[in-house]
Amino acid sequence: MATGLQVLPRLVRAPWRALFWGQLVARPASGMALAGQAQQVFESAVGAVLPGPMLRRVLSLDPDGRQLKVRDRSFQLHQNLYLVGFGKAVLGMAAAAEELLGQHIVQGVISVPKGIRTAMEQAGRQEMLLKPHSRIQVFEGAEHNLPDRDALRAALAIRQLAEGLTADHLLLVLISGGGSALLPAPIPPVTLDEKQMLTKLLAARGATIQELNTIRKALSHLKGGGLARAAYPAQVISLILSDVVGDPMEVIASGPTVASTHSVQDCLHILNHYGLRAALPRSVKTVLAQADSDPHGPHTCGHVLNMIIGSNVLALAEAQRQAEALGSQAVVLSAAIQGDVKSIAQFYVLLARAAGARLVPSTAGCSTEEDVKLHELAAELQLSDLYMEEALEALAGAGGPVCLLAGGEPTVQLQGSGKGGRNQELALRVGAELGRWPLGSLDVLFLSGGTDGQDGPTEAAGAWVTADLAREAAAEGLDVATFLDHNDSHSFFCHFRGGTHLLHTGMTGTNVMDIHLLFLRPH
Repeated sequence: MATGLQVLPRLVRAPWRALFWGQLVARPASGMALAGQAQQVFESAVGAVLPGPMLRRVLSLDPDGRQLKVRDRSFQLHQNLYLVGFGKAVLGMAAAAEELLGQHIVQGVISVPKGIRTAMEQAGRQEMLLKPHSRIQVFEGAEHNLPDRDALRAALAIRQLAEGLTADHLLLVLISGGGSALLPAPIPPVTLDEKQMLTKLLAARGATIQELNTIRKALSHLKGGGLARAAYPAQVISLILSDVVGDPMEVIASGPTVASTHSVQDCLHILNHYGLRAALPRSVKTVLAQADSDPHGPHTCGHVLNMIIGSNVLALAEAQRQAEALGSQAVVLSAAIQGDVKSIAQFYVLLARAAGARLVPSTAGCSTEEDVKLHELAAELQLSDLYMEEALEALAGAGGPVCLLAGGEPTVQLQGSGKGGRNQELALRVGAELGRWPLGSLDVLFLSGGTDGQDGPTEAAGAWVTADLAREAAAEGLDVATFLDHNDSHSFFCHFRGGTHLLHTGMTGTNVMDIHLLFLRPH
């Protein structure tokens, strides 16, 4: 193993790409080599789910431009194509669609987060912006990811466009995470304020995201298949970028093009369960009563083609290919990592020790007790698609560097007033815990990054750590435990080694949750 110091210049890459080092920095060459590989793997994961590549994989025009091909389906084009969209990644998706489909788009309306166009312009992300004389109208709203009057106006414009379509028309719908807040359309007499208040009351009493979505759909013109109904009898093609574990289309943006399977009785059961039925505003009772007496019964969406075009699974598959191209044996563990960040950190540390023991048998790896704890923790976290056993078995004969990959969206229980995000806190907890155990002749690096480029209210996407973190932090006078107690992971990484362990990507224009990379390399 190389032990000398290597000075690395600032890396110059495409605007969205990760910059691990914002300055000249001297680090052990072996650590920097692993960090460089981690960077490339993370970049490849994000690159696979950028709007342009995603849409080009599924959309194309035939040579004479008379047919739109969506994977294996074809649709006739004759000045009949309309576009709507809503979500945090939809500006870039619409720009990619405009680039591909050009003058075929007759009219479009999209609802995107407030300030996103300015942010993309400032970042030099021209590929994420619509053309100067675009036929697609842009509404910005949902500041702080909350429905507001601007988003309400956008939803009205989208609904009006959809309701004006006929059987001759084709509606292309672009959906990404954050779309629910950007498409508020309460059914009168329910007001936006009343709907938000009810949602807040349910959330405060512990309602799940599935229960919240059930109520939102019942009170919305557009959610729960409402947009598809508004567009009927036009053919609807819905292209969806998933930011939800498991990619349930009815949950992403509250499923505006997916028929709801819930009834009014389901809503009443939820409201009863949380003790809110008696306190319902008269307007909510009116809307639920109207839905209960709908003579048409449940609506279907037979005129809709719903398609997931980007997801954490896709990003991880590309990351796996990149890791293998760089010489590592790469195994995808799961795309459904959920749970409290403390438990997830403990899981990764125990996994590193178990993997290390198999990769380098002479290493002081997991004891039998720790191995049991690893499996108990995995069961406790209910990681539905976890391939841990297969990964550990594969390591026994690996002999060389290994990259274990996973994705999902852990949660942080806030107990302090510090600044950070789930990725930085996860990395800090893993780094702190790794240093407590002897790893022998094994280099370990862990990276956690958000594919949207923004981890919490910070400008970093995440961070990377090694087992030396606690020792090096102590040498700099930084108390890791104190930063963790205050949920102040971003402040820690800003101070630690001059901020060089932060992952900076800028806004990527996409979002498929988080990517976790665990590199292990024998000396």
